[in-house]
Amino acid sequence: MDTHVSTQTPLAALSAHLAGMPPVAAMQPQVLEWRDGMLCLGAPLAANVNDKGCAFGGSLCSLMTIAGWGIGFLQLAEAGLDADIYVADSRIRYLKPVYEDLRVEARLDIAGEGAADALDLAGALRARGRVNFRVESRAPLADGGVAAVLGARYVAIAR
Repeated sequence: MDTHVSTQTPLAALSAHLAGMPPVAAMQPQVLEWRDGMLCLGAPLAANVNDKGCAFGGSLCSLMTIAGWGIGFLQLAEAGLDADIYVADSRIRYLKPVYEDLRVEARLDIAGEGAADALDLAGALRARGRVNFRVESRAPLADGGVAAVLGARYVAIAR
């Protein structure tokens, strides 16, 4: 179970993994920041625009979902673990349209159900071979507002 993900850094491995999925690659996501348990992803508006000239809601939802998945990937990769990670369920609220490049921020939800596992994903995965974790993602706007909020539950299963 303690197999290494890659000889790449976890961030480089995450970027390569995202680029390897054609629907995700079409969105042109970029890892902007990974610090203190927060993963920040961005994508150009031009690749994710709808017929109204703002961000396509599906792209925004996908980028937030991918950011949540990426947190699990990075935390486990940094611990030298490899797992299949799936989104189990999610709920999104769209609050404002996005007329700028997309930016999303995701953090582990360390309150409520599953909080102990969220605090030690690697330990929980080692102990049980499977772990559930929750992530909260948001799409902040340059003006200080928030375009959308997503809460999601993910499952990681050791390979």
